[in-house]
Amino acid sequence: MIATILRQAPSSRRAGIAAWRQLSDILAQRGNQLPESDVRRALHALAVLRPQVPEKIRRDCAKAIACHGRFAPLVALYAHDVPAVSAAMLRGARLTEADWLALLPATDATARSILAGRTDLPQAARRALAALGSASMALPRPEGAVAESIAAMPETVPENAPSSESQPELHEEPVVSVAPSQISELVRRIDRFQAARHQAAPKPPRTRFLFETGPDGLIHWVDGVTRGAVVGLSIAEAAFGGEPGTDGLAAGAFRQRAEIVNARMMLEGTPEEAGEWRFSALPWFDPATGQFRGYRGTARRPHRNETPYGAPESDGAGDSIRQLIHELRSPLNAISGFAQIISGQMFGPVSQSYRAMADQIVADSAAVQAIIDDLEAAARAGQAPALPAPGDIADLNSILVQVESDLAALLAQQRVELSLSRVGRSFAARAVDANARRMIGRLLTALVDISGPGAALVGQLVAEAAPGDMVQLRVVRPAAIRFASAAELLDPGFSPEGEAPGAAILSLGFSLRLVDSLAHGAGGRLEIGDNALTLHLPSANPLHEADRAAPGGE
Repeated sequence: MIATILRQAPSSRRAGIAAWRQLSDILAQRGNQLPESDVRRALHALAVLRPQVPEKIRRDCAKAIACHGRFAPLVALYAHDVPAVSAAMLRGARLTEADWLALLPATDATARSILAGRTDLPQAARRALAALGSASMALPRPEGAVAESIAAMPETVPENAPSSESQPELHEEPVVSVAPSQISELVRRIDRFQAARHQAAPKPPRTRFLFETGPDGLIHWVDGVTRGAVVGLSIAEAAFGGEPGTDGLAAGAFRQRAEIVNARMMLEGTPEEAGEWRFSALPWFDPATGQFRGYRGTARRPHRNETPYGAPESDGAGDSIRQLIHELRSPLNAISGFAQIISGQMFGPVSQSYRAMADQIVADSAAVQAIIDDLEAAARAGQAPALPAPGDIADLNSILVQVESDLAALLAQQRVELSLSRVGRSFAARAVDANARRMIGRLLTALVDISGPGAALVGQLVAEAAPGDMVQLRVVRPAAIRFASAAELLDPGFSPEGEAPGAAILSLGFSLRLVDSLAHGAGGRLEIGDNALTLHLPSANPLHEADRAAPGGE
C-alpha cells in the first residue's frame, strides 16, 4: 500500500493532501506491523509533503488519528509541527511507557509543556518530564506570535515545486517551511528510535550508579542508569508493598540528616535496572549559609551474602500473573455475590427481568472464574511442576463422563456431535484429579469451539497395555486445524478459519499449551500428530502392575 502511494508523485496540492492523509492513516493503524524500510520511506515522504499541506488540514488529520496514535515515530513527526498541530496529536496519543521514554528526548519545549498538562501518562513518563525540569518547557505562543515567526522565516521552496501561478491556492493559509536539514535530522532521530526499539540483544546488568537529591529527598540527578528509572523517587519516605522506593532505614536517617549506609532501594524499568539495590549517601550543606541541600550517594547491586539465605530471585512473570489473578478475583467475587443475592431475593422481592439479569451475571462470573483458574494453573505449571504423589489417582472415564455432561449445552449450541469410545477396562491414571479434569475439559472445549456447525468430534479413551504404559485420550483433528502445524497450534495468537464466534476467550494455543504443561507435570505429554491430538497420562491400572510383576517372578 505504501509503495503504491509513494510510486505516484503528487502532481497537485489536492494529490499531496490525499497522500498525506493516506500515509498518516496507514502509519497510525499499521505502523508497528510494517517493514522498517516502508516506515522510513513513508515518514520521509510526510516530511517532504508537509510544506504543501495547509496547517488546518494537518491539524484536522492529527485530531482524527490521535485516538489510535500508538505508533511512536508518527507521533514524533507530528510533535515537530507547529504548536496547533503538535497539540492536536500529543493531547490524544496513546503510547506505551517505553515509547514515551524514547520519544521525550526528541521533543521540543512546547511539546513537553503540552504533555505536562496530561494526567494519564505512565508514571515513568511523568517522572521523566519532571526530571527534565521547567526550563525544558515553554508555553505555546499565541497565534499572532506564531504568524509573526512564520513571516520572519526564510521561505524554502523545493526546486521541482510548481510555480505560484499554477497553484494560487497554496497561499490561502500560512505554511511553515521545513528545510532539508530539518527533515534529515528528523529522519535520523526516527532511525535512532527504531534501532533502539527493535534492539533485541540483552544488555549487561547495571552494577552501580550515582545520584543526588534535593532538600525534599526527591532524586533529581542520576548517572549510571536511565533517568526514568530513578529520578523522582524519594528517600525521605519508605515505600511498601514492593513499590519503587527506599526502605525505612533511609527515611529515618533523612529525618535526622544522618549518613545513610547500605539502605535498600527498589527500582522498576528495564531488566538490567529493575530490582533491588543497596545505596549509601551523605547529606551536604551550602558552604556559605549552612543550609541543608540534600543527599549525594552511590548505589550498587546487593552482594550474595546480603540476600537472605541465598534466596533466588523471584519469577517476575509468575509474580505478575499471580498478582493479576488476585486483583481479578476480588471484584469478581463481589459482583457474583451481589448477583446471587438479587437472584435469590434475599433482601426482598425482585422482578423477573432483574432476576434473569442476575442469573446471567452469575453464569458469566463462573465462566470468567474458570478462565482465571486456567491462568493460575498455567502460571503454576510453568514453574517446574512436581510429579503427582503416589496416592494421586484419577479415574479418567468418570472425568470424561462429567466433561461430556458439562459440554452438552455448548455442543447443542454449536451443533457439534461428540463421540468418544472406550478401549480397555480400567482408565485409572497417576494424576491429580483436579488437573486431570482441567486437561480433559480444556482440550475438548477448545476443539469443540473450532468445530463447525454439523461437525462430529470423534475420539477414543484407550487403556490397553502399550510401550510407556500410558492411558491415552485421542481426538481426531477438526477440519479447521487439519493441516495446521504443531508450531501454529501452540501459538497463542493462532486463530483458525471457521472458529466459532462464541469461542472461549482463551485461545486454542493457550489451551493446548496449558494441557501440555499440566500433562508434563504429571509425567505425561500432549502429542500433536498428523491426524489426532493425543493426551498421554501415566497409567495406574492394577492390571498393568501385574503384567510388569509377572516376568520378574518367573
